[in-house]
Amino acid sequence: MIDDGTTDARRAGRAPAGHDVVRVVVADDQDAVRTGLTMILGATPDIRVVAEVGDGDAAVRAVAEHSPDVVLMDIRMPGLDGIEATRRILAAGGRTQVLVLTTFDLDELVDGALVAGAAGFLLKSVDAARLQEGVRAVARGDGVLAPEITRRVITRSVGARRPASVPGLDDLTARETDVLGGLGRGLSNAELAAELVISEATAKTHVSRVLAKLGLRSRTQAAIVAQEAGLLRPGP
Repeated sequence: MIDDGTTDARRAGRAPAGHDVVRVVVADDQDAVRTGLTMILGATPDIRVVAEVGDGDAAVRAVAEHSPDVVLMDIRMPGLDGIEATRRILAAGGRTQVLVLTTFDLDELVDGALVAGAAGFLLKSVDAARLQEGVRAVARGDGVLAPEITRRVITRSVGARRPASVPGLDDLTARETDVLGGLGRGLSNAELAAELVISEATAKTHVSRVLAKLGLRSRTQAAIVAQEAGLLRPGP
């Protein structure tokens, strides 16, 4: 077996060479939960928790101070809740993405998180490996939605808003429309690049342009718009 240095790096407690460390703020009002999440994320050397906070106001301040890649955000917290904290963090225009992690999968909470611009939504019943991969996915610009609620969210969204009501939909180029359709199928940047025969960097640029033209904050929002617009089709 070829050793690329990854095993030694993991044993040494650092990220393998060539791998960026994902910097995370954990926001949850329960001390034990924060500790557990930090332990899970800290078990892999390519993720580092830079701050733990217990409410939304503290999460907003921690983002301003640490400029993390991802905030792992609870929804129900005292004072400023996770949905409003998410809205404020993303409105600030930094690079930080928000991955909501909550016990609750109530429709209004899911909707609130997605409208606020969260890049992903997972339940606290998720296993450690899925949580770690969810953080990585959000950090690299992909969206993530708990399988338990994906179908319900999309089913509820389809028909709630007609494509014509989405500003900018008709302004998309043919390639951008293809990208939007791919987002509707949950494709990552790498998968979009492979399907459209373009570089991953170009795919990322197209995704950014699609979000900007449609006035959306996350890939998950774009996926719902793609569903509504009837853009889903089998990949090649």
